[in-house]
Amino acid sequence: MVHSDCVSDGFISLEFPLMSEEAYVSPLINAQPEGEHRLLSLFSGCGGMDLGFEGKFIANSKSFKETDNRIEKVIDKDWVMLKKNHFRTVFANDILPEAGIAWTTYMKRFGYDPDIFHSESIVDLVKLHKEGVKVFPNNIEIVLGGFPCQDFSVAGKRLGFDSKKDDKGQVRKDDVPSEESRGKLYFWMKEVIDIVKPKIFVAENVKGLVNLGNVKDVIQRDFASADGNGYIVLPPQVLHAGNYGVPESRERVIFIGVRRDALNAKALKALDSDVIPEEYNPYPKPTHSVSMHAESLLPLVTTYDVLKDLREPEFTQDESQKVYSKAKYLDNGSQGQIEIKLNGLGPTIRSEHHGNIEFRRLSSNHGGKHFNELKQGMKERRLTPRECAMIQTFPPDYQFVANGEYWGGKHISSSGAYKIIGNAVPPVLAFQIATRIQDLWSKYFD
Repeated sequence: MVHSDCVSDGFISLEFPLMSEEAYVSPLINAQPEGEHRLLSLFSGCGGMDLGFEGKFIANSKSFKETDNRIEKVIDKDWVMLKKNHFRTVFANDILPEAGIAWTTYMKRFGYDPDIFHSESIVDLVKLHKEGVKVFPNNIEIVLGGFPCQDFSVAGKRLGFDSKKDDKGQVRKDDVPSEESRGKLYFWMKEVIDIVKPKIFVAENVKGLVNLGNVKDVIQRDFASADGNGYIVLPPQVLHAGNYGVPESRERVIFIGVRRDALNAKALKALDSDVIPEEYNPYPKPTHSVSMHAESLLPLVTTYDVLKDLREPEFTQDESQKVYSKAKYLDNGSQGQIEIKLNGLGPTIRSEHHGNIEFRRLSSNHGGKHFNELKQGMKERRLTPRECAMIQTFPPDYQFVANGEYWGGKHISSSGAYKIIGNAVPPVLAFQIATRIQDLWSKYFD
């Protein structure tokens, strides 16, 4: 295979064939689509949800039909550039320093000033607003938020609303329940919705939330109470990312709320009914056959589809591919001790590092099954941040690990990169949600 080095925003990008600088760099300062909707993002992380709503990023061609009108152009047989959506981010927020560095660095291609990213906790931002400080922009039409999931995840202690950590992720000094605990930060997202009164909001969390007592019902009811019971919150749905062109076994619960007084009469009647007509349903239909099967669905996207052009860490110039967890294999059946399947979906990428990151390849002594690679002398190793990001469908030009000269003296370590990648919503899944909402916008609102 012939590879070429491509430069994007000062970085050396992946060695993908036929991908020029023009394919990567997409300055959009003067190229916003007509009818754009101002978007406020909370718990933004490194921007998986935001990027999906923005559009205009590189995706694997197998994630979409060849005739899909959401494709702007074909880069080569494996990669396409998606069209820009009608959403424009005007406010983003996350407390993780790594998230702020990664988000502002990538999003500058859309002409976004780093000042739109806020690193204070959502609790502090809401309190500032209540003290009379101008915090949130005007004329917000859509709010996004993947509120913290650790307290609802089956991989954690599942403390839910009784989280022992505060809004900044620090262990509380007492066990007194608090509205500012990490498990109740969704309520502060509701507070922001109270303040900015968007037409639509989209909230995301782990599938485990729906099986944790009445948590799902409480959250749905609290969201509906925003702005004086001003929102219809549709029954939340668990979406399997693999059903939407993501090469990952990842399930997330999505809450979608729509402001009642913004809806036209037909849409209000449809969304307020017990059975929502399909033509008004904002949840996207599956596009790929993973957990369901139909002739109209595309075959699943595999990890091989997105990883096959990557060079091994010792031969790459991509900083996000050079590094990986050096935690040794443990033959005890614990988390992270398996190798990924190349002919199927990847594992759920978690916000962890070291021994919990799955292996890209195991040795034959440890039961490795990628025989052709082992015959070529490729060594046992865990997934790199780049590989985790590609499984999550982040575009190949999104840099997660880089030295300070490209980041204004700031650094993101491999551990920090694993954390923000694992926290993210897959951009392709977010894109499917975004384009469904975009298609319904004029049907909902006059």
